Amino acid sequence: MAVHSKHPASAPPGPPVREKTGHLMLRGWCILVLFMALSGTAWVHAFGELTATIITIAGGVLSAVLWITLRPPVQWRRLPWFVVAYVVWATLSLAWSAWPAASALTLLLLWITTLQALFIGSVLTWRELVRAIASALKWTMALSFLFELWVWVFVRAPLMPGFVVETADDPIEYWSRNNLFEWDKRIQGIMGNANLLAPVALLAIIVFGIRLASGAPRRTFLWIWVGLSAFLFLRAGSATAYLTAAAVAVVLVTVLLMRTATKPGERTKYYVGYAVVGVGGLLALWLLRDTIFTALGRSADLTGREGIWEDVLERAAERPWTGWGFATPWVPSDPAFDGWIIDHGQTVMQAHNMWVDVAMQLGIIGVVLLAFLYFAFVWRAWFFAVDRPRWDLRADRPYSPLTLLPTLVGAILLVQGLAESTPLLLWGWLFVVMLGAKIKQSPHVGVGPAEQSAAIERGDAVERDEHAGREPGSEATGTTAGSRPAGRDA
Repeated sequence: MAVHSKHPASAPPGPPVREKTGHLMLRGWCILVLFMALSGTAWVHAFGELTATIITIAGGVLSAVLWITLRPPVQWRRLPWFVVAYVVWATLSLAWSAWPAASALTLLLLWITTLQALFIGSVLTWRELVRAIASALKWTMALSFLFELWVWVFVRAPLMPGFVVETADDPIEYWSRNNLFEWDKRIQGIMGNANLLAPVALLAIIVFGIRLASGAPRRTFLWIWVGLSAFLFLRAGSATAYLTAAAVAVVLVTVLLMRTATKPGERTKYYVGYAVVGVGGLLALWLLRDTIFTALGRSADLTGREGIWEDVLERAAERPWTGWGFATPWVPSDPAFDGWIIDHGQTVMQAHNMWVDVAMQLGIIGVVLLAFLYFAFVWRAWFFAVDRPRWDLRADRPYSPLTLLPTLVGAILLVQGLAESTPLLLWGWLFVVMLGAKIKQSPHVGVGPAEQSAAIERGDAVERDEHAGREPGSEATGTTAGSRPAGRDA
């Protein structure tokens, strides 16, 4: 008879710990929330504004109930305070808003999106978070392709929102233009807008690439997802997204070069090169904008955006410090926006520049708060990517591909925000809040209160310290689980 002791050398190997059904359902809910944010206007086009609003509110209530029930450990002193300040200032603008009804409605969307971002970041580990984002992107990419294919095969005509087949006054009104296999025309996916589909497809390429680099299983299928995302990205034909992809490539190359540095001063040359490429690229873009945008099939004024900026800035100058009141997006049914700026016969719902938009809505104070918010996010995301994970004396831990995600997302949103206001809502705002809060709460992959919470939920034995956010054994090194090198916690 075989006899086993408790010594690790002779103890029989145990089966891997299986996740509890409750945690699997929680992760499934997080995937659905992420999918709702990534798919954006698809819910309005498919079910109408009222139904989409009810689904959004119900989702926020359910996440709030789950958060209260699960009570994941949160270091309250390490909340993203610039996000809190921006949301508070936006809420206060209701007191002087020139469009109080629109402010109240859009503030509800802002609160719910912020709640969902903090909730997901608190209940999922870094690895679970990237897996959940990948799953949500798979649904978004697959449904976008299948939707366009369905329209091409069965409808055989452009499709209006609500699955209505009729001729629109302008092609901008169509949900799908039935262009899937017309290679010289753009497709719009389930969002009904090529400029919304393209950055999400770019994000999908990044996330699937990170999954491949991190050694995820079923690599053949991941390559297929990369190919599908690249197809949708190219077919969306967004000039802004092409420039965004170039910026993402520059950031990625710079981060990878930074990781090769072995001496403290070795990164200086990479920073100089990064600055030269960045400033040179912006200068070339401005001086050669006619040539560049003509080559991309767009006008030099970014398809009429300069005219929109002029109108919005003219209104912003009338209330320079506090703005006219929060409204992201603009509500076209509100008298203040209905017919104010018309493009292709439709009332415009954004300023097509997040900084111009915030200047009009929340004034100079709002712009400053948003700038601090993005500076803090980019600062943390950058060092999260380029620094080795370190919370004790050990300085040779390997880099994780997962740490590339926040800084690449920051590159997407900052460049996209120059020609779109979408980083202020839906997946753009959700990702900034979610990833920024996650870095503060758990600045090392595999370490932090969320990781302990997930282990407890799965039934693992986790040694917990009574002090908030302190890892077992951290007192020996004087380092907490949420610590970062001094001077890098902007």
